[in-house]
Amino acid sequence: MPPKTKGKSAASSKAKVSLRTTQQTPNWPAFTPLIPESDLSLREVLPGQIVTLPNLFTATLCKNYVSFLSTLSLTTTPGKPKKGDAVRVNDRYQIDDPAFAERLWSGTALKNFVTGHASGHGLDLSDEQRKELWGGEVIGLNPNIRIYRYSKGQFFDQHYDDFNNVIVPGTPPTPARTTWTLLLYLTSPATGCIGGETVFYPDPPKKKSRAHQPEPFIVDLEVGLALLHKHGADCMLHEGREVLQGEKWVIRSDLCVKR
Repeated sequence: MPPKTKGKSAASSKAKVSLRTTQQTPNWPAFTPLIPESDLSLREVLPGQIVTLPNLFTATLCKNYVSFLSTLSLTTTPGKPKKGDAVRVNDRYQIDDPAFAERLWSGTALKNFVTGHASGHGLDLSDEQRKELWGGEVIGLNPNIRIYRYSKGQFFDQHYDDFNNVIVPGTPPTPARTTWTLLLYLTSPATGCIGGETVFYPDPPKKKSRAHQPEPFIVDLEVGLALLHKHGADCMLHEGREVLQGEKWVIRSDLCVKR
């Protein structure tokens, strides 16, 4: 389901590069406390498409981050999207911050679970199967960090996430391509956020006779949950449902593989 040929793409596709700014890097709070890696579990909840890592952030850490993120200068998305983009109504903050991306990657259990070196319950895959799943050799996260806040009445309409070609800093810097979207939820019904679920829509069967539209796959908000979903040519149509009460806070990045 290539985003360029089917449906609406996210405003977070290649056009995003032109939106990046050179604002001062935030003084992000430390990643403490964290649950021990050995107590976590990576789950492939929809084979080849959706993987979750519950409790990547603790409830206390999520609360600290929501408090901090509330102090940033967020920008409300335009009411009328560009041609071909999905309707999105939220407040957002965006910055290129390689240090924070590396800390989110290596300073949490995310790197070890994705690369298959975690002490907790990971995916039982060979090296080749792991590369096939992630779309290549994962080397880190997209340095472009996005913060989303959805207040009551805000939503992200049905869309596909496109891939981006990026440079992952290092010695030397590595050309990379994004393959999976990372969404880290900081709020949920437990914090007063009602609605805002991420809903995926599987393709209907090719034979339309007597075929029923597959049921949507719903990922409920869960404090500290890291949701990974495949994007680019194989991205599933998905949406962020309207928030009915409270606020939905999300940290967004992407998995990057060597290109």
